Amino acid sequence: MTTVENCIFCQIASKQAQETTIEHETDNIVIFKDIRPASDFHFLAVTKTHIPDPKHLTVDHKALIEEMRDSLKLVMERHSSNLVDSLFGFHWPPFNSVKHLHMHGIHPASTMGFFKRMIFKPESVWFKTTDYVLANLPPSNVSSENSTN
Repeated sequence: MTTVENCIFCQIASKQAQETTIEHETDNIVIFKDIRPASDFHFLAVTKTHIPDPKHLTVDHKALIEEMRDSLKLVMERHSSNLVDSLFGFHWPPFNSVKHLHMHGIHPASTMGFFKRMIFKPESVWFKTTDYVLANLPPSNVSSENSTN
C-alpha cells in the first residue's frame, strides 16, 4: 500500500523530488511532464493532497477536477495553440500505476501509437475521461471506494 511518505507524486507536489520540473502550480495542484509521454505534449496534474485514485472522488471534488483540467489546458496551450485533438482523463483502479490522483492531459491524441491508444482508450475499463468522471461523481455522503464504474 502506498503511503504519503513513499508516494512519488506526494514528493513531487511538495518539491522534494528535485529532478521534476513543475510547469504550473496552484494551491491545490502541480503539473509536470509525464516521464513516458504518449504524444508530443503529455502532462500530469497531481493533487497536493494525497487522494489515492478517482474512485475516492465525490461531488465535493468537482471544483478540484475542473481546476486540474483547466490548468492542464493552460499548460498545453503554452506549447500548442490548438487543443481540439486533446485527451484529458484518469486511469481507473486497479489500472493506475501510481496510487495518487493524477489527471493526464495528452495532445495531439491522434498521434499516439497503437499501444498508447489502447492504454488511453476513452471510457474503457481502465481509462475514464474527465467529462465521464465529472458526470458520474457520487454524492459526498456516499463512499466511492467500492465504485465499479
